[in-house]
Amino acid sequence: MQLVQDSSQRNVGNLNNVRHDTSRHFRNKRKAYFEAKFEELETNSKIKIIRDLYRDISDFKKGYHPRTNTVNDNKCYLDAVPHSILGRWKSYFSQILNIRTWG
Repeated sequence: MQLVQDSSQRNVGNLNNVRHDTSRHFRNKRKAYFEAKFEELETNSKIKIIRDLYRDISDFKKGYHPRTNTVNDNKCYLDAVPHSILGRWKSYFSQILNIRTWG
């Protein structure tokens, strides 16, 4: 935090160096990850594991999509609290699965 709060020329240069090193580190990690995935794709292609090959290719095409954990409550409002989401699913399935049929 000292680097950010004190804006002297030396601290600005140190902060830029840290940012540059961090960017380089994550760029190298990303490169290593993709190289490993490409090797896995090549291996799956060579040993004829077609299902995994096409699944991984599809994942690359689609890219990263973060998942959202939200559900509609009884009044059609979005709810994102994990405890209430579980309660909502519990009540939903209890309504569906505990139907008594008369006959």
